[in-house]
Amino acid sequence: MKKTYNDIPVPAEGQPIQFDGKSFQIPDSPVIPYIEGDGTGRDIWRASRRVFDAAAEKAYGGRKRIAWFEVLAGEKAFNGKKTWLPDDTVEAIRDFRIAIKGPLTTPVGGGIRSLNVALRQLLDLYACVRPVRYFSGVPSPVTHPEKMNVVIFRENTEDVYSGIEWRSGTPEVQKLIAFLNGEMLKSTGKQIRLDSSIGIKPISPTATQRLMRRALQHAIDHNRHVVTLVHKGNIMKFTEGAFRDWGYELAQKEFRDCIVTERESWILGNLDRDPNLSVEKNAAMIEPGLENATESFRQQIYAEVKGAIEAIGKSHGQGRWREKILVNDRIADSVFQQVMTRADEYEIFVTPNLNGDYLSDACAAQVGGLGMAPGANIGDGYGVFEATHGTAPKYADKDVINPSSVMLSGAMMLEFMGWNEAARLVEEGIAETIRQKRVTYDLERMMLGATRLRTSEFASAVIENMDAALAAH
Repeated sequence: MKKTYNDIPVPAEGQPIQFDGKSFQIPDSPVIPYIEGDGTGRDIWRASRRVFDAAAEKAYGGRKRIAWFEVLAGEKAFNGKKTWLPDDTVEAIRDFRIAIKGPLTTPVGGGIRSLNVALRQLLDLYACVRPVRYFSGVPSPVTHPEKMNVVIFRENTEDVYSGIEWRSGTPEVQKLIAFLNGEMLKSTGKQIRLDSSIGIKPISPTATQRLMRRALQHAIDHNRHVVTLVHKGNIMKFTEGAFRDWGYELAQKEFRDCIVTERESWILGNLDRDPNLSVEKNAAMIEPGLENATESFRQQIYAEVKGAIEAIGKSHGQGRWREKILVNDRIADSVFQQVMTRADEYEIFVTPNLNGDYLSDACAAQVGGLGMAPGANIGDGYGVFEATHGTAPKYADKDVINPSSVMLSGAMMLEFMGWNEAARLVEEGIAETIRQKRVTYDLERMMLGATRLRTSEFASAVIENMDAALAAH
């Protein structure tokens, strides 16, 4: 661990966070690296830092405080160091383990595709965690936005975001197409057009199952009752379909006492209603049209029913399965409809990268947009918390932008550190400020009778409302 990174000294009053392989040891004055961000990030960070410091002071009376340490990325790094993401920045986050960042510009003209993606891959931050909940009073395009309260666990390192692709017309892509057409697809009747670009979509059991493990542990820790695997396995059977299968496999292997799959719940529910139900009749009830299926498929479903009863009939039967975490799966396009029409049926989503990217933005749109959506990128022993929106450069340095995404990401960070009291003050301070209709321009223009606040004024209002939250507890 160095004394300076990017020629910026580490704050002397702080101590590094330690990790023993299972849990973090958080000192009372942890060094937390921060990237203020590009564009509106500067205004947002100034406001958010004030809120975090006030929450810690009010919650702990000076016993705990964060030693903030700026590290460089984006335009500020490029202007000073001639690189968008200095090695020292990655090293500092690796050394101090927990960091927070504002929005960053995606460089134009080659090089790093995305600074956010680069950080995730360099630090193996494999779980993108995005809670989406409604704050009373926020304008919404749906009738019942209060039904939205989900956490999306999006795989961060694979799928199309791994960035493995070749451009149309290059010698490399021509070589790949010749191999695929001539060898891999030779007997399939399929051929790739010769002028195609090619991208490769890797999905592995390793990445899938560590994400599922983290999502299920989150469900246990936060008393959540439904975990849903989202996939397009009806089309991509060996990647997205396998994502679904590997997720179920992990749940049943490592969390057997805590979970029941949806199909298992049907099997046990049928037996609850009729204890004398045969395996064959039970199978016909969970698999419509089974009588018209092939004999091999029927035997497969009979084996599934019999196996479930033998494995968990005693432990989960007679209604006890209702007390377990329900693990189910949904086709990606179906989920987009269902989060609009019955969001309250879902609690935790587990998704490959691209599906999760779409789904998190679609959910956020119902609760005020990305300005109200926090996010985190978590790995084993690391956590980087971030705004989920862009840099909006035309609003930079105008003190008008909504800082709630970074503020709520900071609340996630405080909870991740075990500073739950401070996290609660940030969330409740924001909630009360919105209830008072004291908001930034993006919300004020859609709220009847609202008072428009500047970014800095919104932070002051949130801090003021923390006192009411303290008094209530």
